[in-house]
Amino acid sequence: MINKLHKAAYDVLMTADPREKSRLASELYAEAQTGFERDDETITPIEPVPDPGRPAKPELVRPRDLAQRNIHSQEGRVVLAHALAHIEFNAINIALDAVYRFRGQPGQYYLDWLRVAAEEGTHFVLLEDYLNDHGAAYGDYPAHNGLWEMVRRTDDDLMIRMALVPRVFEARGLDVTPGMQRKLAAVGDNRLVSILDVIYREEIGHVEIGTRWFRYVCEQRGLPPRETFRDLLRKYMSGRIRGPYDELGRMEAGFTAEEIEDLKTLEEETLSRLDPQKDDKGSKA
Repeated sequence: MINKLHKAAYDVLMTADPREKSRLASELYAEAQTGFERDDETITPIEPVPDPGRPAKPELVRPRDLAQRNIHSQEGRVVLAHALAHIEFNAINIALDAVYRFRGQPGQYYLDWLRVAAEEGTHFVLLEDYLNDHGAAYGDYPAHNGLWEMVRRTDDDLMIRMALVPRVFEARGLDVTPGMQRKLAAVGDNRLVSILDVIYREEIGHVEIGTRWFRYVCEQRGLPPRETFRDLLRKYMSGRIRGPYDELGRMEAGFTAEEIEDLKTLEEETLSRLDPQKDDKGSKA
């Protein structure tokens, strides 16, 4: 039984050691399943979190300053695994922040996001074990902070957070994972393929959680989910929607066929702005 749910989530959020954070997130989820009591803002005020607890490394740089990953070499696959571990570490923090920050939600909301935090912690450990077994560790390579920056931009609105973080950034992971696995299988790295199998299966569930709670908030506000999602993409993600799309995975995670078509339309709008000579069908006029 957790007496102060939001404070407990905040304490894990601010834990710096990734392995310890992963362990504590798993324990918090297990304990929450036996019951929890919420603490209101007079007990645990809602504060901005410029940075969650994180180790001194990796060094955070601009995305364009990161080296390209060549998976044909073992070193390249280690760099890839490090990048994925960084995403999973951030994902633990994102889930915990969703518990800490957004008060007054149904109990299932908090159980869902604690489950996400626990599973993301498992993903991180799998990837860091891979790094360790190849003579590396989390923090050995630079990384970027773009994901947490988007979390900060959505601090004040649960609907926007659910729309943009799980339904855009995490769903993008579904899009790219199958192709990544095919390339890794071609060079014989079956262990990394297997790790990505675990991550892919559970990330479908995470995107579904984001989809479900996005639609819940839309319903509470009397807003149409499809049109609202499309409007938020235009406002916050202009020029950053691109395929390919893992349509089967996205639909298993709650996307509708119409929403996937909207993504393709938004991508085409971007391409048309970049090349105004294209006609509506995407061919040269």
